[in-house]
Amino acid sequence: MCHVQLRTLIFVAWLLGYVAFLLSIRRMWTGKHIRSPLVRSLFMSMVTENDAGTADQEWYRCCPDLLGESVRPLFVQSHLDSDTKAFLKRSQEKSSWLFTQLYHSLVSTVLGPMVSRTSINGFLGRGSMFVFSADQFQRLLRIVPDWTAERLLDLGAGDGGVTEVMGVHFQQVYATEVSPPMKWHLQRRNFTLLGIDEWQHTGFQYDVISCLNLLDRCDDPLHLLRDIRSSLVPKTGRLILAAVLPFEPYIEVGGKWQRPNNHLKIAGKTWEEQVTNMCSEVFQRVGFELEAVTRLPYLCEGDMYNDYYVLDDAVFVLKASEDAGGSPQ
Repeated sequence: MCHVQLRTLIFVAWLLGYVAFLLSIRRMWTGKHIRSPLVRSLFMSMVTENDAGTADQEWYRCCPDLLGESVRPLFVQSHLDSDTKAFLKRSQEKSSWLFTQLYHSLVSTVLGPMVSRTSINGFLGRGSMFVFSADQFQRLLRIVPDWTAERLLDLGAGDGGVTEVMGVHFQQVYATEVSPPMKWHLQRRNFTLLGIDEWQHTGFQYDVISCLNLLDRCDDPLHLLRDIRSSLVPKTGRLILAAVLPFEPYIEVGGKWQRPNNHLKIAGKTWEEQVTNMCSEVFQRVGFELEAVTRLPYLCEGDMYNDYYVLDDAVFVLKASEDAGGSPQ
């Protein structure tokens, strides 16, 4: 009996110590930028912005004069809208659930060395992403709210939250994902899952393919872009591509991060310079032409340390170049 009581006291003491440690870390959190590319890729590189006015000024800011001449007239200015505010509000509410966040932190600590962060988030049902609102998606594609097409393919769809924003416009919604827990979330949303080596060989093409924040997590991004181009409906097919800038390519393998075998090197120090370089040196190289580009915050649900995390995104709408001929080489 005494032995059981001792074990119980030890466990309670450990639990209280763990809680105290986490709370002390939260108090020490300064909110300053962490410059490590690896940490940035884990959504720990930028501070939480709790002031909507500041977010509106910084998250969407672009200096068109710094964009290349061919890119400048295609820039679309975005703003903080009601859907984005709603996501931020939900994230703030979840961050305040102390015992839930403690459980998430404990599970992440235990599973982190063995399981990918994406799979941990899928298992816990947390870490939802927000790339664009329904209105922002429509403005980028220049479509009306009741516009419909036949097929959408969302590559690396995560839990399907962003897929759902786009999916209302399509009769059939396809998705790819490598994380088993995230696949389960996609199936719950009734999306058709395709293998990462299957979507290119289905015998049909897609009206829109989305590749959101995947290019810097891909082992061979140029090959991926060529596959996307050949899988789009000719002439009318569109690629909507989001990329975190500054561009820092890493892939996650068994809970560890490493450089991909074939990673893109994007030139430029500013957001505008990297956007221009991607258009001229990457997209044109594989036979794509820019239709529109905007700057948006790539938002992720937070934890007990921050209400949410945010990275800088460039979101492009691309079409196959008419002068590119057949399949790009």
